[in-house]
Amino acid sequence: MSSSTRSFGALLYKFSIGVPLKSPNSLPIQGVVRLHKNLSSSSLYSSGAKWVTPIKLQSVNSVRKIWTRGPLCMGRRSCKIAGRKGIQDAKKAKLYSKVGKEVVSAVKKGGPNPISNTTLAAILDKAKELDVPKEILERNIKRASDKGQEAYIEKVYEVYGYGGVGIIVEALTDKINRSVARVREVVKDCGGKMADPGSIMFKFKRARVVNVKVTDADRDQLLAIALDAGADDVIEPVDDDDDSEEDKLERYYKIVSSSENYAEILSKLREEGVTFEQDNGSELLPLTTIEVDDEAMELNKELMSNLLDLDDVDAVYTDQRG
Repeated sequence: MSSSTRSFGALLYKFSIGVPLKSPNSLPIQGVVRLHKNLSSSSLYSSGAKWVTPIKLQSVNSVRKIWTRGPLCMGRRSCKIAGRKGIQDAKKAKLYSKVGKEVVSAVKKGGPNPISNTTLAAILDKAKELDVPKEILERNIKRASDKGQEAYIEKVYEVYGYGGVGIIVEALTDKINRSVARVREVVKDCGGKMADPGSIMFKFKRARVVNVKVTDADRDQLLAIALDAGADDVIEPVDDDDDSEEDKLERYYKIVSSSENYAEILSKLREEGVTFEQDNGSELLPLTTIEVDDEAMELNKELMSNLLDLDDVDAVYTDQRG
């Protein structure tokens, strides 16, 4: 799809849901609604204008579902185009980058000796838990001694996507002005809107998460292990009618827990011989989810993918269902 076609699609989508195109003071639409596909282009609704609308709205019930293929897979079939290996490699690269930046910041603040630098010691313990290669840790400890290298600072950006969807962008950056400028540029180019701090974050909760492929564990066995180890929840994968049999074998269970019980859950899984996916071990999970149509889903996917491509960005989350 060409960039001009995508731009036209984004413009048409905004028009169809009644988003004022040139009103900087307009408020984002917060209502969760679905427009029937048989609407005419003259049917408009806007929270910022007094237009009369003949359109028919259908309420969408919030049902808590958690993604099972990572937060970037916004489309249904299209999210698989890049290939599973490519997605996993990208997630691993982001994980290594984030841990590396945390090492640099810890060394900058407390020195390179983990015996005296408890913050660095904790990061190294986490890196061992996540199987981060030793050479990456050593390289970043050395890089922290460079005079021109600044400490990294955590930044969180909140974004409105299409269809009232909320997006959280987590970044670790040594240049805040560069970070915010690039995030704003991507959001603007993709048709999103920057949100005020706190306007989206309250819709999520922080949790420790372990991902287990459905082919690597029996459901009842996994539930028993999680219960015994004190997990808060086990979220089963979402059914998708578009998935092939091969795709269905790539689904994941998500074991959700507190930080206190996380290590115990990993230990129990190892004892039982259950293979689990090494991730950053921490995710933002939406309290409720929002359902949007296929076009909005694709536009949000492009926005989030472009955000994750930024070097400063370590993770992107959304409350979009699907």
